[in-house]
Amino acid sequence: MNKLLDRIAAALALLVGVLGVFAGGQVLLGRPPGWNVVGWLPVFNFAVGVLAMLIVAPLIWRGSRYALPVVLLTFGANGGAVLVLLLAFRDVVARESLVAMTMRLTIWAVILLLMFLQLRRDRPGPAKIPG
Repeated sequence: MNKLLDRIAAALALLVGVLGVFAGGQVLLGRPPGWNVVGWLPVFNFAVGVLAMLIVAPLIWRGSRYALPVVLLTFGANGGAVLVLLLAFRDVVARESLVAMTMRLTIWAVILLLMFLQLRRDRPGPAKIPG
């Protein structure tokens, strides 16, 4: 079957991973972005970015049966981080950090949508009885 949607999802996962590694890595290397940074957020972004690049994107690309659970886990981790930022760090988190995390969460939602659409395409239809 044509796996175009999985390939697009894998490319997006790779892209969001690279962006997370870059953004988190800059802060970890001592190059702050110019706004208040919640201490654990760069580590989270870097770690999730590395995992997206090295594990998630290749699993999606290969059409692994583990791809969807790992994407769901990644989406959940990003959603959880956004919730923690909004609930526990509301007064200290920078608007830019919230925008970046919301953008990441949105991209992971698009990746999930693409994967579900690909699954639907791949699912065989009902058998037709000749006659």
